[in-house]
Amino acid sequence: MHYPSMGDVEVSIQKVSPRLLAAVNRKVPFGQVGIFVRPALDQVWAFLRAQSGLRTDGHNIFLYGHPKQRGEPMDVDFGVEVVRDFEATGEIKPVRTPAGEVATTLHIGPYEKMHPAHQAIRDWMAANHRESGGWSWEIYGDWTEDPAKLETTIMYLLK
Repeated sequence: MHYPSMGDVEVSIQKVSPRLLAAVNRKVPFGQVGIFVRPALDQVWAFLRAQSGLRTDGHNIFLYGHPKQRGEPMDVDFGVEVVRDFEATGEIKPVRTPAGEVATTLHIGPYEKMHPAHQAIRDWMAANHRESGGWSWEIYGDWTEDPAKLETTIMYLLK
């Protein structure tokens, strides 16, 4: 179901199934995800290169556990979508995104400009008296050299 846009961002409501990831978990201070991304994903991709057939065309997905109190770090799983379960190896673990009803939007443009898309979802939840289910995630589309064409799907689990 689509809803009127919040500013320039259209928010829709969908039912989603879980996605399986190979992921590294980190406790990340709010606003500092960028510092943790590269080392975490490098670990995941090194693992996947050694696991024949575990990944086909899955995308990078970052799963955020929202802290219960402001100022606490976020629980972030930096992952890549995979096609089957696997045994945890070191810090690489199988993780599933939540299933259920989500508020979602598509951000097109540079990654560092995603804040308005996240804010639009939070504004929509407030305007529609909906509460967060404690998790959000970003699904990164195929890479392009042109930052204006990067696509990221943003989802917030709803209670």
